[in-house]
Amino acid sequence: MVIAMEKKRIYLSSPTMHGKEQEFVQEAFDTNWVAPLGPNVNGFEKELSEYVGISHAAALSAGTAAIHLALKLAGVKEGDIVFVPSLTFSATCNPIVYEKATPVFIDSERDTWNMCPEALEKAYEKYPNPKAVIVVHLYGTPARLDEIMDICKAHGTVMIEDAAESLGSTYKGKHTGTFGRLGIYSFNGNKIITTSGGGMLVSEEEELIQKARFLSTQARDQARHYQHSQIGYNYRMSNIIAGIGRGQMLFMEEHKKKKKEIYQKYKEAFSDIPEITMNPLNPDGDGNCWLSCMTIDKGCKVTPDTVLDALEAENIESRPIWKPMHLQPVFEAYDFITLCGNGSVAEDIFNRGLCLPSDIKNTDEDMERIIGLVRNLFLQ
Repeated sequence: MVIAMEKKRIYLSSPTMHGKEQEFVQEAFDTNWVAPLGPNVNGFEKELSEYVGISHAAALSAGTAAIHLALKLAGVKEGDIVFVPSLTFSATCNPIVYEKATPVFIDSERDTWNMCPEALEKAYEKYPNPKAVIVVHLYGTPARLDEIMDICKAHGTVMIEDAAESLGSTYKGKHTGTFGRLGIYSFNGNKIITTSGGGMLVSEEEELIQKARFLSTQARDQARHYQHSQIGYNYRMSNIIAGIGRGQMLFMEEHKKKKKEIYQKYKEAFSDIPEITMNPLNPDGDGNCWLSCMTIDKGCKVTPDTVLDALEAENIESRPIWKPMHLQPVFEAYDFITLCGNGSVAEDIFNRGLCLPSDIKNTDEDMERIIGLVRNLFLQ
């Protein structure tokens, strides 16, 4: 009997470990410093702050925790309005609802797939006093920050940057996550560097980060006994996880270089197929190309599902574009602001797009295998 060999699994974006991570983790074991906080936490905060060029950082349990604390530090309370892009992952929006505030979803623009500044202006006409604006740099591509910052400044609104997907990306030479009053990063397993889980909250304002550290350690008051005057959270990063992050930071630029090479390889490989368009890059920035994405022209015989199914049949992982938040059942009661009469830019990108395998461990043979499968769908 002939047993068919399973084809090599190719992942969308899996963790890449180098061995240096174990040295920091081993040191934590050797010193028995495995509990939350410790030298690795302090070191990770310092090293990430220096890398992105910001003064203060707090290492937390998740990027979602960082967004939640950012909203609290911005003073978001029950009933407040928060503007947020619709085309994002739900973790951007869930913390708004944690605080019983009201998300208002803003449509995308085609040049970067990020929050449309013109739609944001339209949102202010309907809701003139939002408490905060959350900007997302989708798939590692910087948003149109100059326009969005000018709008926020004109209306006196706090801007929070969700740079979960864009660590290492820059806009006009400055790192994403450092433009807003508060910024966040994620180190989830599929991100450009990972700690298995974890996040970071950053700010130029030391007082905000000190308050974040207080809130993230159960808001314990300065007293000999256990005393709490505010509700706190168990959001602090452990010394073990921070050790992984310190090891990963040593390879941050290498990871970014490889991600960009993957994007360029796809772009060149599909350049002769007019129905395929790669996700746009902001010419005013340098994106980390966290995930390489493509859209397919309307009316093409090949659809995103066709590509997803063909890749999965060959044991290759790919994914749809994020489903816009205004289309999600859990958020259907909230408003959505678009410049389109019918549909929206976010819906169009979702309907026509998919995320291609973007794992930096992909070999040349892996890339040829992926590209060949996709090309054959369009050229057969």
